[in-house]
Amino acid sequence: MDRLHAMTVFVAVVDTGGFAAAARKLDLSPPVVTRAVAELEERLGLRLLTRTTRVVRVTDAGARYAEDCRRILAEIEEAEVAAAGTHAAPRGTLTITAPVLFGQLYVVPVLARYLQQHPQVEAQCLFLDRMVNIVEEGIDVAVRIGELPDSSLQAVRVGRVRRMLVASPSYLAAAGVPRHPADLAAGHTLLSAGVNTPVADWRFNEGGRSLVLPLPVRLRTTSNGSVITAALAHLGIARLLSYQAAPHLRDGTLVPVLEAFETAPLPIHVVHLEGRRATGKVRGFIDMAVASLRADPFLN
Repeated sequence: MDRLHAMTVFVAVVDTGGFAAAARKLDLSPPVVTRAVAELEERLGLRLLTRTTRVVRVTDAGARYAEDCRRILAEIEEAEVAAAGTHAAPRGTLTITAPVLFGQLYVVPVLARYLQQHPQVEAQCLFLDRMVNIVEEGIDVAVRIGELPDSSLQAVRVGRVRRMLVASPSYLAAAGVPRHPADLAAGHTLLSAGVNTPVADWRFNEGGRSLVLPLPVRLRTTSNGSVITAALAHLGIARLLSYQAAPHLRDGTLVPVLEAFETAPLPIHVVHLEGRRATGKVRGFIDMAVASLRADPFLN
């Protein structure tokens, strides 16, 4: 089997965590993927992966080899792009994922500027409030909010957001301003969660100690946008990430509540697979996104 093809297959197995997933990603049969890795191990004379009935894990030698393979494959792609005369002119389809509201508020404005500058690039966006598998779903760039697990992904930190409670001034004038998280038990909680979630298990920080309170829910919905609408309609207190509330904090239609009890902020990263050898299409968007997000005061 061609050595570069075997490298591509091996990297796909490492990135997807399994032979079957790599086969789907590469549109190959599982036996072809298994055979490619076996031949690669035989040629190198070392074990790249350890296999059990349930899990495929990369060995230390395999992890080092995978990084070398990524670099070699990226350099080959870069050389081909340069030879074709397109290195200075990004083209093709750029696929991006982000949480729904973050995508609408922050990613689309950056993407609009990027596409105006690069007319040969097309874009598709997966704005979803779930974790998208970058490898299996063919994502070029992702925005992640929260701590990142260890992985082969490349990540650039661009800011952080707060978990905060907000309400309208009119609601607080009528119901009173809570002074302690326990006061929320007597108020109206607005919750974005699964429809079968009976209570709001909100976590607070009280003098360095974690405090978790199960609170009754006045309105339960599956989208953050509808929780924001309910808060603007003076129905109660919502828990949002600061970027979600930012437009309404700016104009004063929502105000923060119990700021002294907030938990630690969550980091925001721009994540991708290709590292320093990212194609011009990906690198150009990442550079623009990083600069824009780091400059936003509500994200830093």
